[in-house]
Amino acid sequence: MSKQTPAYGGQALLEGVMFGGKDHTVTAIRRTDDSIEYFYAKKEKKPLFQKLKKIPFVRGNIAIIESAGIGAKHMQFSGDRYEVDPGEEEENKEEMSKLQMILGVAVVGVLSFLFGKFVFTLVPVFIAELFKAWIPGKTGQILLETVIKLILLFAYLYFISMMPIIKRVFQYHGAEHKVINCYENGLDLTVENVQKQSRLHYRCGSSFILFTVIVGMFVYFLFPTDPLWLRVIIRILLIPVVIGISFEVLQGTNAIRDIPVLKYLGYPGLWLQLLTTKEPKDEMVEVSIASFKKLHEVERNPEIAKELHHE
Repeated sequence: MSKQTPAYGGQALLEGVMFGGKDHTVTAIRRTDDSIEYFYAKKEKKPLFQKLKKIPFVRGNIAIIESAGIGAKHMQFSGDRYEVDPGEEEENKEEMSKLQMILGVAVVGVLSFLFGKFVFTLVPVFIAELFKAWIPGKTGQILLETVIKLILLFAYLYFISMMPIIKRVFQYHGAEHKVINCYENGLDLTVENVQKQSRLHYRCGSSFILFTVIVGMFVYFLFPTDPLWLRVIIRILLIPVVIGISFEVLQGTNAIRDIPVLKYLGYPGLWLQLLTTKEPKDEMVEVSIASFKKLHEVERNPEIAKELHHE
C-alpha cells in the first residue's frame, strides 16, 4: 500500500458492510427487496481521545473504545432492518433490537473485544488452576493458560461459524477484506476484480484478538501466578496493557507485510481469519463495493451524508 493511500477500516454486519475513514463511516446493507440502503455516522473527535491516540501503547485502548461505539450504531441499523421488508422497520424494531443484542454477543463481542474479554481472560486461569497438581510452576501454568485460551477461541469461532446467519456475516467479512485489498492494490472496484483478491487482511480485528493471546503470554511471565486471587487481579489489571501492546504489534506486522521473511510475523493472525472470513457471493461483494464507494462520495462531499439514514 502506498504511503499516500489512506487506511480504511471496516466491519461486517447483518447483510451488509460498514467502512470508515478518518472522519466518516458508512454502512450499506441489502434489503429484502434486493435494494441497497445506507447509514451514515460521523466520527466524533473528542479532544482527550485525540491526545491519547498519539501515545503508543495507549492508543490501542482508545481505538477499541471508539470502534466499539461507532460499530454499535451501525450494527443496530443493520439489526433493525434484518429480514424486515422496507417500510416495516418501526413495527419490527423492538423484536429486531433483541436479535441484534443476541448477535452482538456472538459476533461483535469477539471481534470488538468488548463483550466477554474478562471471561476470556479469567476462565482459562481457573481451568489451569484445576490442573495445578499435574502442571505446577509458573511456566507450566502460563503455558497451559495460553493453550486453553487458544482452544476456547478456536472452538468458539468454529462452532458459531456453522450457524447460517453467522456464516453470512463471515462472508460479508470476507467481502470487506477483498474490497480493501482491491483498493490498496490500486485496482478498479468491480465485482470481478474484488473477487480475485484475498479474503485475509493484516489489520483485521481477528488478528488483533490472536495477538492479545500471544502477547499476554509473554507479559504474564513478568508477574507471579500465586496465590490465585493475586493472579486474577493481575490478569484484570493487565487487560489494557496487553491490548495496548497487541495493537502496536498489529500495526507493526501491517507495516512490514511487504518485507520478505518479516511478513510471516503476521501469518498467525491471517490463519485465524480462515475461521472468521468466508468466500463471499457476488451480491455480497456488490454491497461491500457500494459501501466503500459511498464513503468516498461522502468524503468528497460531506453534504450528501444528510441524504442517508443517520444517527
